[in-house]
Amino acid sequence: MATPVLIPVSEYLNTTYRPDRDYVDGELKERNLGEKPHGLLQGIFYSLFQTNRRAWGLLPIPEQRVQTSATRFRIPDVCVIRPVVGENIVRSAPVLCIEVLSKDDSLQSIRDRVEDYFRMGVEHVWVFEPVEQKAYRALASGYEVVTGTLTIPGTPVSIDLVAVFQELDDLLAGRL
Repeated sequence: MATPVLIPVSEYLNTTYRPDRDYVDGELKERNLGEKPHGLLQGIFYSLFQTNRRAWGLLPIPEQRVQTSATRFRIPDVCVIRPVVGENIVRSAPVLCIEVLSKDDSLQSIRDRVEDYFRMGVEHVWVFEPVEQKAYRALASGYEVVTGTLTIPGTPVSIDLVAVFQELDDLLAGRL
């Protein structure tokens, strides 16, 4: 097995990758890129939070580098933060990280990423499977299937999953 080429954090932060990559202890990690269901669901969540940002007091950012530790940067599909002035890389724990599984992802395959979020102090991690239309709340012990409504305690955030997956169906069917 080939030994990975390690790069310093400074090089990672000063390099543009297309598509962007996670950085884990000196190693670049490719992310599985989604197909249409992935991108549409990511867009739906970004739009929901963007539309409600003032009422909810939260700012969504798609595909933003999040520094989870001194030597780890993850790129959630959407991170939701309380606005911080002057922070170009998210270094304060987001309120929420959203991951949308791509066709080659599984709940187990993204577990290291979820654990990095928890170690950083992220309290809420939601994971979605767009083809099966399943929603999960990540827990320290695994995942909990969620149906109905997703909320973030202590905030006015309330997401109707039936409406989200109906919108996804409409978009996939070409209904605008």
